[in-house]
Amino acid sequence: MKPLADFESKLIVVTGAAGGIGRECVDLLLATVLASSPSIATLPRCRPCRPRASAMPAGQGWRQWCPGLESPAACAAAIGKVDAPIFALLHLAGIFEADEIDAQSRPVWDRAIAVNLTSAFDITGACLPHLVTDEAARLVFMASVAYRRGSFDHIGYSAAKGGIAAMVRAMSRRLGPRAMVNAVAPGIIRTAMAQDIIDSRADALLNTIPVARFGHPREVAGVVKFLCSADASYITGQVINCDGGIANG
Repeated sequence: MKPLADFESKLIVVTGAAGGIGRECVDLLLATVLASSPSIATLPRCRPCRPRASAMPAGQGWRQWCPGLESPAACAAAIGKVDAPIFALLHLAGIFEADEIDAQSRPVWDRAIAVNLTSAFDITGACLPHLVTDEAARLVFMASVAYRRGSFDHIGYSAAKGGIAAMVRAMSRRLGPRAMVNAVAPGIIRTAMAQDIIDSRADALLNTIPVARFGHPREVAGVVKFLCSADASYITGQVINCDGGIANG
């Protein structure tokens, strides 16, 4: 795996940067980051914004924060803030809402698809004209063990994450060799997103995990870092499990 210093001159776009995994990715890569999060106030360690990416001092872990990416126009506006080549896009933004199979749950379904899947397509389209051209760019998306096994009470979420896996495979064919396109499929990770299900059925969940513990966000960020590194230069179109062995059951 590349040392941290090898990312310091790179520009990396991170969505969902305020989440548990997003925070760890930003800290672990220590790159020049243009991050998107609707919860900017939860990111106290960040340096203030500057208007242009050309002003970013490379090699100092400089960070710039943008609002959410709720539409193609919002994505284009956020990426329009940069005039430096983008080395990597890490799309980690997502929501996790329980649902039913009825008309009342249609808004939950719509939100799940919009935030977890459609936004991935929109931000990728905004980033494409800005990708580096002297090496293969890295596009890393967040899938989930839910798409492999199906989450009993999160049907929309499971469907959206299945869409991420299919999108990654298709994009890897369309964009290769210009970009390496992959996804990570976490299991049950100790983040705010998963806390409710951990609180409500921790013992039952632990019985499904061969390593007998929940994951830490840093462990997922480590896989993301690997996929951005030179060691992953021949890996594309893949969904890498980081789930403690759940998907093997």
